[in-house]
Amino acid sequence: MNIDELKFEKLDLKGVKTLASWAEKEGWNTGSHDAEVYYATDSDGFYGFHYNGELIAGGSIVSYDGKFGFMGFFIVKPTYRTHGIGRKLWYHRRDLLLSRLDKNATIGLDGVVDMQSFYQKGGFEIAFRDVRYEKKGTDFTIDKNISEIKEDDFESIAAYDQQCFGFPRPQFLKPWLQLPLTKTFKYVENDQLKGFAIIRKATKGYKVCPLFADNPAIAEALYKACLNAVIGESLFIDIPMINEAAKSLTQKYEATYVFECARMYLGTPPTVDSAKIFGITTFELG
Repeated sequence: MNIDELKFEKLDLKGVKTLASWAEKEGWNTGSHDAEVYYATDSDGFYGFHYNGELIAGGSIVSYDGKFGFMGFFIVKPTYRTHGIGRKLWYHRRDLLLSRLDKNATIGLDGVVDMQSFYQKGGFEIAFRDVRYEKKGTDFTIDKNISEIKEDDFESIAAYDQQCFGFPRPQFLKPWLQLPLTKTFKYVENDQLKGFAIIRKATKGYKVCPLFADNPAIAEALYKACLNAVIGESLFIDIPMINEAAKSLTQKYEATYVFECARMYLGTPPTVDSAKIFGITTFELG
């Protein structure tokens, strides 16, 4: 094929759903409604290559109000691999995202091990490893300070999320909390929010997305609530390895290693309270 004939075009929701279907076939263990939330987060944040009218590759270049960008959901249809399409698409996406952001804004991504050297050549540096662990849901007594997140909690949840993500993202968080088959937990003590967790249904089991907490004891209580909500099902959590308490939590509950990525940044890493991050939200949007 002649890669010069590729058309670089913005994707609509149908295109994003196509990427999600490819990701599911690749074993990414996505949620069945992820595409709708991703698209709602930034409808101008998804691009791909079309060849003879067919979408053959794509990915996200989401802008959070111009202050921060995230590249993810990067996938080439299997029959079109080994032609240099992925490389061409990645650089197109990176450069377009830079043009969508404020001057000196940072871009993040989560890179699988095999791709990390490629991303480094494109200007990204590794900040920390993200490791996915799996454990079967188990019966636990729930801490009395834990309850379901309600609509009235959104302002406090969004503020807490910003401490851990680095930037406000209400356009993502609101539909994320409302995903079908999602379970939510907040830890409130003396009328103060001290942590929260979300789990969503995936192709296999459930994913923690995210788990943020003031301290290891609260994180453990939230993790137990998540496990209790999916008894007998697989529960996956992606932990940042710079948080030693998160590592200790997975070790204590004998969670099993699945695979790993690395959080990488082009530019200055965002200011976040990493000690509160026990489970990241997504590899696709940050």
